[in-house]
Amino acid sequence: MEIRHLNGTDAIRYRTLRLQALQMSPEAFGSSYEEEKDAPLEQYISKLESDVAFTFGAFDNQELIGTVTFVKETKRKLKHRGSIFALFVKPDKRKLGVANALIKEVINKANELKVIEQIYLSVVASNIAAKNLYSKFGFHTFALEKHALKMENQYFDEEHMVLFLPLQKES
Repeated sequence: MEIRHLNGTDAIRYRTLRLQALQMSPEAFGSSYEEEKDAPLEQYISKLESDVAFTFGAFDNQELIGTVTFVKETKRKLKHRGSIFALFVKPDKRKLGVANALIKEVINKANELKVIEQIYLSVVASNIAAKNLYSKFGFHTFALEKHALKMENQYFDEEHMVLFLPLQKES
């Protein structure tokens, strides 16, 4: 398995996996398949080429099997923070350490930036596997948002989690 930062040349593979994720796990994302299915490829290219968002992909023999996005804050008072979004691993590739490797890569990137002190994320409260993964890395829940997402007539609560990184000293 190879983990690497995705770029615009990965846009088609990224869009394909993103749309699969939205169909397979609709409760895990704020966006929906219906909202993204007709988005132009340029939108995905732009996201992958962003200076403030870093999307990492996990590859198994050139096949994109998992992704995660890390977004750093840009406002002066928030530059010490970043957020994780859209972690997804293909169902047939789960329990192989893919999500673990992707989260580790995000934490490494945050440390490399030398200004990130806190990493935030939100997870559907009923997703025990994801919460266990994040807890393993030191994330802890600081808030529960009731009815955060609504699909048709069903609500999903989200837990908001944070990881405090050790302070980085400039060398």
